[in-house]
Amino acid sequence: MHFLKQLLAVAAIAMSAPAGAEPGVTDNTITLGMSSPFSGPNGVYGLDMRQVIDSYLDQVNKGGGVHGRKISLIALDDGYETDRTVANTKTLIIDKNVFALLAFYGSSPTTEAMNKVFGPARVPLVGTISGAGTLREPISQNPNSRYMFNVRASYADETEAIVNELVSSGLKNIAVFYQNDGFGKSGLEGVTTALKKHNLAPSVAASVERNSVEVASAVDAITKANPQAVIMVTLYKPTAAFIKAMKAAGQGALFRTLSPVGTEQLVKELGADARGIVISQVMPYPWNDIVPMVRDYQKLIGNKANSSYYGIEAYAMARITVDALRKAGKDPTREKFMAALEGMNSDLGGFRVAFSGSNRQGSRFVEMTVVGPGGKILK
Repeated sequence: MHFLKQLLAVAAIAMSAPAGAEPGVTDNTITLGMSSPFSGPNGVYGLDMRQVIDSYLDQVNKGGGVHGRKISLIALDDGYETDRTVANTKTLIIDKNVFALLAFYGSSPTTEAMNKVFGPARVPLVGTISGAGTLREPISQNPNSRYMFNVRASYADETEAIVNELVSSGLKNIAVFYQNDGFGKSGLEGVTTALKKHNLAPSVAASVERNSVEVASAVDAITKANPQAVIMVTLYKPTAAFIKAMKAAGQGALFRTLSPVGTEQLVKELGADARGIVISQVMPYPWNDIVPMVRDYQKLIGNKANSSYYGIEAYAMARITVDALRKAGKDPTREKFMAALEGMNSDLGGFRVAFSGSNRQGSRFVEMTVVGPGGKILK
């Protein structure tokens, strides 16, 4: 019955649209859709992203839009829950009739949405806060991958950079603390693969559930291994809880984590305990106004102090989306939009993004940062 209702909804949309009209496109507007957490423990991530995207689209619209059309965004809160993300994606495509999607959040939620909703519906998505391999499978292996355009480097890229840095310093006893979902498991796989290249393996791996800070069992398992370093594939709240508990247990391990952690949020959560944590990043340093893209981003948000890694990644997603819309021409279709993305080899000003007919991995940019005195993020 639910499926029948969806079919009827699609039919109603088709009947009400002008002949030959592309979904989400009118004479005056192009409508885009977004699903990210705007509430709950990870809501701060999505709110930052949405604010930047709204600001950029407002800037574009004040400049005349794209070929005379204003760009509008419908953003839905998924709370970083897979079922809600899938439901939101159906709503955006079937009920809201969006042209394309951008700025989704998370590995499992986006993978499920790709394989169950926007892939089968042939609706492209530009950018997700995820480096999971499940979103980067070859199109020949997973046809739904054709509709996923990844702007950031993969978790395999990030974990290899972290492992190489630790091993080059002579460390061998390396533990992994990971989130028990697609994000964490993908990161764990990346660490394991990278260590194997050095004839090593994780000394111990322990997990925490999604949207939870119950870290006691993981701390107990990892302290027994007395590791030299711990690679954390978790978001900021469980990461902070884990580090505090490890320090309380007298552990002196080095801490390393990946970009999705939310650098600024982790520093605020940990305070002085954040010092010395090394974080891999997949976007240019957002406080360096020498880099043209960073300078443009800072000008957009109006206050350099409010710069963030999530913010500049959202800015990159929005720019790529608008650039592809412009290249799609005055009569855009989803296929023209995707062709424009596939032909993209663009320098956004210190950050290059390139796709092709078979490549959906837009960037492999990774650099390391460390939390310094006073919570300052240093390159």
